[in-house]
Amino acid sequence: MTGWRILILLLGIAFGILITGVMVADVPAGPALEFLTGDGWGIVTLVDVYLGFLIAASIIFIVEENKLVAAAWALPIFILGNVVTALWFALRIGKLLARRT
Repeated sequence: MTGWRILILLLGIAFGILITGVMVADVPAGPALEFLTGDGWGIVTLVDVYLGFLIAASIIFIVEENKLVAAAWALPIFILGNVVTALWFALRIGKLLARRT
Protein backbone atom coordinates (compact mmCIF):
# COMPACT_ATOMS: atom_id res chain seq x y z
CA MET A 1 0.00 0.00 0.00
CA THR A 2 2.74 2.47 0.91
CA GLY A 3 4.51 1.84 -2.40
CA TRP A 4 1.37 2.72 -4.37
CA ARG A 5 0.78 5.79 -2.24
CA ILE A 6 4.34 7.02 -2.80
CA LEU A 7 4.23 6.32 -6.55
CA ILE A 8 0.92 8.13 -7.05
CA LEU A 9 2.07 11.02 -4.88
CA LEU A 10 5.36 11.37 -6.79
CA LEU A 11 3.56 11.29 -10.15
CA GLY A 12 1.08 13.88 -8.90
CA ILE A 13 3.88 16.12 -7.67
CA ALA A 14 5.72 15.78 -11.00
CA PHE A 15 2.55 16.72 -12.86
CA GLY A 16 2.01 19.68 -10.52
CA ILE A 17 5.56 20.84 -11.22
CA LEU A 18 4.91 20.57 -14.97
CA ILE A 19 1.72 22.64 -14.66
CA THR A 20 3.52 25.22 -12.51
CA GLY A 21 6.41 25.41 -14.96
CA VAL A 22 4.10 26.11 -17.89
CA MET A 23 2.20 28.72 -15.86
CA VAL A 24 5.42 30.45 -14.73
CA ALA A 25 6.70 30.46 -18.31
CA ASP A 26 3.47 32.30 -19.16
CA VAL A 27 2.65 29.97 -22.04
CA PRO A 28 -0.75 31.00 -23.44
CA ALA A 29 -3.39 28.26 -23.49
CA GLY A 30 -5.33 29.79 -26.39
CA PRO A 31 -3.27 28.40 -29.28
CA ALA A 32 -3.27 24.90 -27.79
CA LEU A 33 -7.04 24.97 -27.28
CA GLU A 34 -7.54 26.29 -30.82
CA PHE A 35 -5.41 23.45 -32.14
CA LEU A 36 -7.31 20.85 -30.12
CA THR A 37 -10.76 22.11 -31.03
CA GLY A 38 -9.78 22.54 -34.68
CA ASP A 39 -8.89 18.89 -35.15
CA GLY A 40 -11.10 15.80 -34.79
CA TRP A 41 -8.51 13.94 -32.74
CA GLY A 42 -8.05 16.99 -30.55
CA ILE A 43 -11.76 16.96 -29.76
CA VAL A 44 -11.56 13.22 -29.04
CA THR A 45 -8.66 13.94 -26.68
CA LEU A 46 -10.60 16.65 -24.83
CA VAL A 47 -13.66 14.42 -24.49
CA ASP A 48 -11.42 11.59 -23.25
CA VAL A 49 -9.81 13.84 -20.64
CA TYR A 50 -13.14 15.12 -19.34
CA LEU A 51 -14.62 11.62 -19.34
CA GLY A 52 -11.69 10.58 -17.15
CA PHE A 53 -12.39 13.57 -14.87
CA LEU A 54 -16.04 12.50 -14.63
CA ILE A 55 -15.10 8.90 -13.80
CA ALA A 56 -12.60 10.04 -11.14
CA ALA A 57 -15.20 12.41 -9.64
CA SER A 58 -17.75 9.58 -9.60
CA ILE A 59 -15.34 7.28 -7.75
CA ILE A 60 -14.70 10.04 -5.22
CA PHE A 61 -18.44 10.44 -4.63
CA ILE A 62 -18.79 6.67 -4.19
CA VAL A 63 -15.92 6.37 -1.71
CA GLU A 64 -16.33 9.55 0.34
CA GLU A 65 -19.07 9.26 2.94
CA ASN A 66 -19.41 13.02 3.39
CA LYS A 67 -20.75 14.42 0.12
CA LEU A 68 -19.45 17.92 0.89
CA VAL A 69 -15.95 16.47 1.20
CA ALA A 70 -16.55 14.56 -2.04
CA ALA A 71 -17.60 17.77 -3.80
CA ALA A 72 -14.57 19.61 -2.40
CA TRP A 73 -12.33 16.97 -4.01
CA ALA A 74 -14.30 16.33 -7.21
CA LEU A 75 -15.09 19.83 -8.46
CA PRO A 76 -11.46 21.07 -8.65
CA ILE A 77 -10.63 18.12 -10.91
CA PHE A 78 -12.51 19.83 -13.75
CA ILE A 79 -10.30 22.92 -13.40
CA LEU A 80 -6.95 21.68 -12.07
CA GLY A 81 -7.02 18.24 -13.67
CA ASN A 82 -5.64 14.95 -12.51
CA VAL A 83 -3.14 16.47 -10.11
CA VAL A 84 -6.17 16.60 -7.76
CA THR A 85 -7.10 13.02 -8.64
CA ALA A 86 -3.55 11.85 -7.91
CA LEU A 87 -3.53 13.57 -4.53
CA TRP A 88 -6.92 12.10 -3.60
CA PHE A 89 -5.84 8.59 -4.64
CA ALA A 90 -2.56 8.91 -2.71
CA LEU A 91 -4.48 9.86 0.41
CA ARG A 92 -7.26 7.27 -0.02
CA ILE A 93 -5.40 4.28 -1.48
CA GLY A 94 -5.57 2.44 1.86
CA LYS A 95 -9.33 2.94 2.07
CA LEU A 96 -9.75 1.77 -1.52
CA LEU A 97 -7.65 -1.35 -1.02
CA ALA A 98 -9.50 -2.18 2.19
CA ARG A 99 -12.77 -2.24 0.22
CA ARG A 100 -11.58 -5.16 -1.95
CA THR A 101 -13.50 -8.35 -1.50
